Amino acid sequence: MADEFHKPTKFPGKIFESFVGGIDPAESSRIAHETAMALLARVRVDPDPDVVERLVAYTDENGIDTIAELWSRATPRSLPGALWRIYLLRLMIREDPHESSYLFQRGSEIIGTIDPVVAGASMPTGPDEIITLADQILRGIFEGDFAVALERAAAFCRVSAAGSASVADDSDAAEPTRSAALTTRALRLSTLADELSSCARLWRHESLD
Repeated sequence: MADEFHKPTKFPGKIFESFVGGIDPAESSRIAHETAMALLARVRVDPDPDVVERLVAYTDENGIDTIAELWSRATPRSLPGALWRIYLLRLMIREDPHESSYLFQRGSEIIGTIDPVVAGASMPTGPDEIITLADQILRGIFEGDFAVALERAAAFCRVSAAGSASVADDSDAAEPTRSAALTTRALRLSTLADELSSCARLWRHESLD
C-alpha cells in the first residue's frame, strides 16, 4: 500500500472499503471470542461511566491495531465480529465526518423507511451530529441494550448506503471514479447492515457468541 502507517495506526476511512472480515485460524478465533465475551461481560455487569468512556475513545488514543489483531478476522455473525464492525464504523465516521454526514443526510431524504429514526441521528445531520451518533452507538454496546445498539448501527449503514448510491448516480457522468467508489461504499455498507442486523437477532435469541 502507498500509505505508511505508524503505531498507533489510525486507519484512513478508505480502509473501511476493503478491511472487513476474513478466515481465522482456530486459536485466533478462540482468543477473539474469549476476549470479546470477557470484556463485554465485565463492563456490562458494572458499566462504570469512566471505563465506558475510555472504551469508546480507545481507538482515538491508541489506534485500532490491538482491536484489529483481536477481532478483525472473526466471522461477521459473532460477538467479536460485531464489536469489530462497530469500532470500524465509528472510525470510518470520525475519519471523515463531513462525507459521512453528507451521505447519511442524503440517504435520510430518499430512503423512505424508518431507518433514519432507528439510527437516531439529529436532523439535519452535520459532522458534529454524525460523530455524536457514532459515540452513542458504541457507548450503547457497553451500557445499553446491545441489540438496539447493533440495530442503530445497521440502520445507519442502510441510510448511508442509500445516500452513497444516490450520490454515485449523480456523479456517474461527470466523476466516474468517484461514482465507482461510492457504489462500492454503498455495497459494503449494505453488507455491513445485514451482518449487524443478524448479530442483533442472534443476541436477542442468546445465540451470539
